[in-house]
Amino acid sequence: MKITLTQAHWEHIICVLRKYAYPADELMPLSCKGRVRGQEPNRGDIDESLGKFSLTLIDTLDTLVVLNKLDEFEEAVRKVVRDIRLDNDVVVSVFETNIRVLGGLLGAHVMADLFRQQGERMQWYRDELLHMAKDLGHRLLPAFNTTSGLPYPKAFLNPLSRIGTETDTCTACAGTMILEFAALSRLSGDSVFEKHARKALDVLWNRRQKESDLVGTVINIHNGEWIRRGKNSGVGAGIDSYYEYLMKAYILLGDHVFLERFNIHYNAIMKYISQPPLLLNVHMHNPTVSVRSWMDSLLAFFPGLQVLRGDLKPAIETHEMLYQVTKQHKFLPEVLLYINILFHWGQHLLRPEFAESTYYLYKATGDHYYLRVGQSIVEKLNVYARVPCGFAAVQDVRTGTHEDRMDSFFLAEMFKYLYLLFSEKSQLPINIDDYVFTTEAHLLPVSLSTKQPPCQDNMTVSPQHNTFNFILSMDLLKPLIGLKCFLLQYVEQRHFSLPTPLIAQLL
Repeated sequence: MKITLTQAHWEHIICVLRKYAYPADELMPLSCKGRVRGQEPNRGDIDESLGKFSLTLIDTLDTLVVLNKLDEFEEAVRKVVRDIRLDNDVVVSVFETNIRVLGGLLGAHVMADLFRQQGERMQWYRDELLHMAKDLGHRLLPAFNTTSGLPYPKAFLNPLSRIGTETDTCTACAGTMILEFAALSRLSGDSVFEKHARKALDVLWNRRQKESDLVGTVINIHNGEWIRRGKNSGVGAGIDSYYEYLMKAYILLGDHVFLERFNIHYNAIMKYISQPPLLLNVHMHNPTVSVRSWMDSLLAFFPGLQVLRGDLKPAIETHEMLYQVTKQHKFLPEVLLYINILFHWGQHLLRPEFAESTYYLYKATGDHYYLRVGQSIVEKLNVYARVPCGFAAVQDVRTGTHEDRMDSFFLAEMFKYLYLLFSEKSQLPINIDDYVFTTEAHLLPVSLSTKQPPCQDNMTVSPQHNTFNFILSMDLLKPLIGLKCFLLQYVEQRHFSLPTPLIAQLL
């Protein structure tokens, strides 16, 4: 019944998208029309996610697969191949275009190729989505033409020769390229993409504060220096997916350097930033000093990352604190004050991070409590965000007023995580354990680790840290990515004790 509710939502959305949005980048759910860049009032940086390339359609392709809408998936792929151009003369966000469009094309290609190999559908498909992904990758590559190797935050899709004039970027913006770019390299056979993404990660790693092992939020892309206003360190906006991609790059690519770096950062986070249930913002050079009195909603992803790390207790505590906020105010506001968890900024953009962590916690613990949390998310979306033409962002959770906005990540991530939360593996058309979720919840196969050996020129040496901890964390995340035998062997050999629900899931 819970799945049916999510399916009903999806049927509502797909009908609206076909009728009102396509081929626009986004749906405007209050106006019942598509948002076309240049035809609506300029929203500044927000509009740099829009490249006149049917963003929502591309971002949603592999969600169709997860929901077992395979006929609709094939139809949507045909539309993308037939109608969408990537050479529009617009400036786009490198970060958003990478995670939403490049990731969407790659995830959909992986699905299309799988179905083609199975022989029942997509027999006409000839890697068109992969060719489009490679084309887009080449359009983003000029952004890496900086002294440091960190990418410009913005890129011109056409012509290719122009680059940005910005001097700095956020850590997450530069550090959230490796999954998509490495996948593109390994699927296409062109190593240039992975090479550039690895170099950007190397720069961020080498520029970390060596005493605290923390990074800041804003860095100069030419000299690699941290910007004064960007020396705050936390796990939310500006840094979040940098940490996520270090862990997931290890899972996807099999290169221990990423896990080692993640563990060093994670130890620092738990020492200076984590005060369960709170996650603080501190000064990277003086991490005993808290520099903000508030936390942002993007950090709601972190309990899910802690689950992958095998650190369930703080994940449960932070997630529960966030859940209590949603019980009181329906949704997570963009920003909360630490003191008494008061509002600082009441907007809610239908962000998926809380649902994402709920999914991971349920899969790790098997506790039906998290199904009830997920059900509450579905019910609140249905009651407070659903409008005749889709689901609308909430301008202020205190008043419930809507905003004429439905970002593509709502369908790419929120729907996917909620559906998976309530689904049994037997109900899915794919083995979900064979894939890694990108930060936009696109599906990349763990088999990519065997496509080619990792580059050998970005090794990290950390003799002060215990390699045993690195192995242990991999043991704990393996059941979430389908490599259960590996974990069971290490549990037996090392006499580790795992949480009972995790062991129950393995057996």
